[in-house]
Amino acid sequence: MSVEKQSELYSGKAKTVYKTDDPARLILHFRDDTSAFDGQKIEQFSRKGEINNKFNAFIMEKLAAAGIPTHFERLLSAQESLVKHLEMFPVECVVRNISTGSLCRRLGVQEGLDLEPPVFEFFLKNDALHDPMINEYHICTFGWASMEQVERMKEYTFKINDILKSLFLGAGLLLVDYKLEFGDYQGQVVLGDEFTLDGCRLWDVETREKLDKDRFRQGLGGVVEAYEEVARRLGTPL
Repeated sequence: MSVEKQSELYSGKAKTVYKTDDPARLILHFRDDTSAFDGQKIEQFSRKGEINNKFNAFIMEKLAAAGIPTHFERLLSAQESLVKHLEMFPVECVVRNISTGSLCRRLGVQEGLDLEPPVFEFFLKNDALHDPMINEYHICTFGWASMEQVERMKEYTFKINDILKSLFLGAGLLLVDYKLEFGDYQGQVVLGDEFTLDGCRLWDVETREKLDKDRFRQGLGGVVEAYEEVARRLGTPL
C-alpha cells in the first residue's frame, strides 16, 4: 500500500513528522541533527539520520516479534519510516539499569552502580519546563493518561527492558538507561516515537566505553562512528 507525504505535522529536535493521505498513518523523517541541553547545543552529523531510522526499524521489529505492540510499519527510504498515527501520551517512561547522568546529579550516587531492581521514572514532555519528573498521580489527575494506561506503559517498559538488555548483552553492550513514549491507537496502548541511540545509553561491556549520544553531550567525538559500531555489533542492516 502506497502513501503520499503531505504537510508537516511537527518538527522535533532530530525528527520531522509528516501527515499522509491516510489519516491513520504518519511518516517519520530522521534528520542528521543532534541536540543536547534542551537545544542549546546543536550539530549535524552526516548519515546520522539514516542510521537512526534503520536502527529504530530494527529494534521495533525485534520488539514486535516479542509481542510488544508498536507504531512502526515499514521503512520507506534511508531516512523515512511509515508509522501508525497515535494519540501520544505527553509522558516519557525512563528505565535506569546503571547509575549515570541526571540520576547521579539528583541523588548524589556514584556513577556506574548496577541498579537492581531497575529504577523506573516518569517525566512530563515539556521543553519549556525542562521535562520535570512526575508520578502516576500527576498523570491521572491532569488527564494525561488513565491509571490503566499507566500500568500498561509500565508493564510494556519492563518487558522491553528484559528483551533489550538480553539483545544488547549478546552484542557485548550494556543497556544503561533509555526512554520510551507511548500512545493510544484505537483504544490500545502502543509503543510510539523511536528507539535510537539518541534516547538510550549503551556502554561496552568490557571497557564501559560510551557508545551513544553522551559522546556528543560530553564532547568525546566519534558520534556517528559509535552509532555505526553498535549497529554493526547487532547486525543492523545499514
